[in-house]
Amino acid sequence: MQDIESHFRSGHWVPAAAIGRRFVKYANPKSSPGEVWQYSPEKSQKYLSVIIPTHDANRNGYFLKLLRQIDFQDFQDFELIVVRGDSRQGRAINTGAAIANGRYLLTLDDDTSLPDPETFRKLVDVMEAHPAIGAAGGNNVIPDGAGRFLQKAMRQIPRRSWAPVRRITDSDLAEHPLLMMRTEVFESVGGENEFIPRGLDPYLRREFRRAGYRVVVVPGANYMHLPPDTYSKLIEQFYRNGKQAAFCNKLYPQWVFETPDSHVSNFVERRKFAYRAARYFVNMLKRAFKGHLIYLTVSIAYALGFIKGYVCYRNEIQT
Repeated sequence: MQDIESHFRSGHWVPAAAIGRRFVKYANPKSSPGEVWQYSPEKSQKYLSVIIPTHDANRNGYFLKLLRQIDFQDFQDFELIVVRGDSRQGRAINTGAAIANGRYLLTLDDDTSLPDPETFRKLVDVMEAHPAIGAAGGNNVIPDGAGRFLQKAMRQIPRRSWAPVRRITDSDLAEHPLLMMRTEVFESVGGENEFIPRGLDPYLRREFRRAGYRVVVVPGANYMHLPPDTYSKLIEQFYRNGKQAAFCNKLYPQWVFETPDSHVSNFVERRKFAYRAARYFVNMLKRAFKGHLIYLTVSIAYALGFIKGYVCYRNEIQT
């Protein structure tokens, strides 16, 4: 064990703005307000670089819990990079990648939970055995001890949980809360898109596929990424998501891509806005008949946020 938490508490932070990101194709011109901490053991061969973007390096205790879970991974040949205080996830990940030494990058959200100590190894083994795979994600599962509200939310809201795959599966559900990528490929496609506040996952998956690599979900690589645990926080999150989606649709429609709710191998990159809007409200009607009240509530919040954002946003790059 590396006793990561104690290293983190006594670690040294450097300004993120001082770190260049030369490989980034769409770099936000505004300097990052964040700071970076890097733990790179001398004995490590730097096989894997784990990058965690975080607002406050706490996230109501989830972040420190995650550090302990990382400490217990049976694959220990990694370095850890934490980027704190940058509200733009893409820029934070690019900052971490710019100083990473690993052959592979692994992104984790600061509230990701890793119940299995073999998760890192399972992902690395797949990447090593299958050179055609550029990015590999895991399965977001519902915790056994989750309360009724969280269980309902994760079952009703698309892409918040799914049945774990039994084989390596080409999928659009490989996402940043647990996503391993080949560092060389990540840099060759220009890294994360720093202009958009939402839609980072579909943009990056599309770039990997355009470069000729597979994007997959790996069997046995399970993680937990929970929604907010109260109705008010969930509504607030979806309202904010709606506003950010409006920003992208209005100012950067070229980077708005489809996000299927299930594993698919034949990907449709784009749909017309009218089609997507009609599909959105048809799905709301279907869920209404099923009595999925949580889905309906967050869908309405998202729509209201989208309308507000579309009316208010102007042609500018958000920090």
